[in-house]
Amino acid sequence: MLTRKIFGWLRLLTAAICITALTHRMIWGMGSQTLASDNFFAYLTIQSNTAFAVVAIVAGIIALRQDEDPAWMTTARALVLSWTITAGLAFALIVWQAGLRGIPITVPWSDVMLHFIIPAWTIVAWIFGPGRRAASWRVVPFVLLYPIVWGVFTIWRGAVIGWYPYYFLDPRQVSGLLEMAITSAIALAIFALVASGLVVLSRVHPTVEGVSHAIWRKLPRKRADAARSGVRKLPPPLGA
Repeated sequence: MLTRKIFGWLRLLTAAICITALTHRMIWGMGSQTLASDNFFAYLTIQSNTAFAVVAIVAGIIALRQDEDPAWMTTARALVLSWTITAGLAFALIVWQAGLRGIPITVPWSDVMLHFIIPAWTIVAWIFGPGRRAASWRVVPFVLLYPIVWGVFTIWRGAVIGWYPYYFLDPRQVSGLLEMAITSAIALAIFALVASGLVVLSRVHPTVEGVSHAIWRKLPRKRADAARSGVRKLPPPLGA
């Protein structure tokens, strides 16, 4: 199937763009005075996008060789997409909150790519990409497992080295443990909602061919309706 191969190449292209953005983000972070560049891989965004790049490469190769993704690939894609999409939403919230607090945050093009453009494109590819199976609801609790483990380790590590990748995990920047717990619970709820949304979308199977076929089927009807509406009815003959 041609469309399947096109999406396979697009998966590989997306992985290449993701790797390029990660590389730029690392180089940019090392030259920044406002970010802890030594802790580059401590960010959930960096970890999740690294996993996304690996999965996208494997998924692209499979799409070029097989007509349908195996079940484990659908699960893997659902996991990493849940992480990267939620990381993008969290980053947008952090930038917004920082603006309200008067804290300037410089956002390089690589951050825009990793947090917004790539997640938005992957949602489109998830919906319309051919050969994808329906994801299982069992994906949702496994999606939560990673941020929970990451969060516990990050809080412990932050207490040791005095540095946290996100302000809401730093007890010095929040009002206390209650605010930290509420914020973390909201973050986990967003992870679960995103994962649930992907599961629901995986059970809808619109395809590029189907959408284009539906459009072309409607066009002749519209032309016929327009032609009929343009025909003027003649009056009946006399004596009829």
